[in-house]
Amino acid sequence: MIAHRYSALTLRLAALAAIATTTQNAAAQATPPSTAPTVLRAARVIDGTGRTLTNQDVTIAAGRITAMRPAVGALPAGGMDLGRRTLMPGMIDTHVHLGWYITSKGRLHTDRDGDTPVDGAYNQAANAWATLRAGFTTVQSIGEAENAALREAINRGLIPGPRVLTSLGSLSERSSGGSPDSLRAVVRRFKERGADVIKIFASKSIRDGGEATMTDAQLVAACGEAKTVGLRSVVHAHSAEAVQRATRAGCTQVEHGVFADDATRALLVERGTFFDPQCGLVFHNYLDNKPWFDGISNYNAVGFESMEKALPLAEAGIGLASRTAKLKLVFGTDAVAGAHGRNAEELVCRVRKGGQPAMDAIISATSRAAESLGLSREIGRVAVGYVADLIATDGDPSVEIEATQRVSFVMRDGRIFRNEAPAVAAGRVTDRKGP
Repeated sequence: MIAHRYSALTLRLAALAAIATTTQNAAAQATPPSTAPTVLRAARVIDGTGRTLTNQDVTIAAGRITAMRPAVGALPAGGMDLGRRTLMPGMIDTHVHLGWYITSKGRLHTDRDGDTPVDGAYNQAANAWATLRAGFTTVQSIGEAENAALREAINRGLIPGPRVLTSLGSLSERSSGGSPDSLRAVVRRFKERGADVIKIFASKSIRDGGEATMTDAQLVAACGEAKTVGLRSVVHAHSAEAVQRATRAGCTQVEHGVFADDATRALLVERGTFFDPQCGLVFHNYLDNKPWFDGISNYNAVGFESMEKALPLAEAGIGLASRTAKLKLVFGTDAVAGAHGRNAEELVCRVRKGGQPAMDAIISATSRAAESLGLSREIGRVAVGYVADLIATDGDPSVEIEATQRVSFVMRDGRIFRNEAPAVAAGRVTDRKGP
């Protein structure tokens, strides 16, 4: 039954492709990437590992970076001069929900609101395009079964979007009865359905207090089975105890951790667990747009008050995490309905409100995020041999993090999806602190 549903939605997405390609950058979809080399000339390159280079020619062929050298002489035929823009790896968001959207009635989509699968397909396609256009060339969309069809449609070139990794759903302490063996079976079923990662709820929502809900034995079973079948595990956990349980269980990555303390962060470091706390985008998206959510599930007065109280803790937690030596802090927004395409607001929050150094924030959204996805040899860097997922920003985000909100060039797999005139004049630079 599930396989038939995925197939049907894939067909609906295919039927929408003609409209999607017209309304969402048809030119970028018209032809496949050329096998002929293309040269991007960049005044400034942030390579994703903390290095900044100036005046570089980056050669791309067959979707990968094949050469990097100082820009000397005339631009090769067919090359593109990015002017004073900063070239950097396509950004990676390790926690989004592409299936979430706001309906035409101005409400969060639910299963019983009357929207059809076609409505959902349109909105998922729009979310994917908004995310790619904002410079996020890879996302991990965790929680929605429908993401399988979206992932397939993007992979087939039917609609423009980022590379999508998805869990196709989630499990909790109650899944299939909650015994360790039943949780292992759930993990195996997700694997069979084509999941890229296992999503696990190990605590209550922040709107319900965030207390731990899964036992050590349950987490060991779920995360251990994920590892056995070759998948990573991403765990929703707010309380310090929930984060610690997931970490001790060998889970790959922990999300949120609003109530994490020093001992918890030390344990994350000790076990080498990736940590993805949020700073502000998801909270502000809910609080600034209450009419979209109010009255649905735990989106109520108590829930909104809980998020208000959590916001300063979340901002402070980013700073504490970024100052914890060797903590694998990665970037994830938890972008839900209304936040897609605004992902970089979270980077601004992390730097301006949380105090994370700008370059470390960039690394957390490029090479370190790629490492957390098991793709450290493929994406997240501007380097020879890597996939040509590249963006250009108007300004230097390592100096002014807000430049990540001014993306004017997007390439994914060597294919250009966006290229607009920059807001600054073209020319070479020698000082990386220049705009």
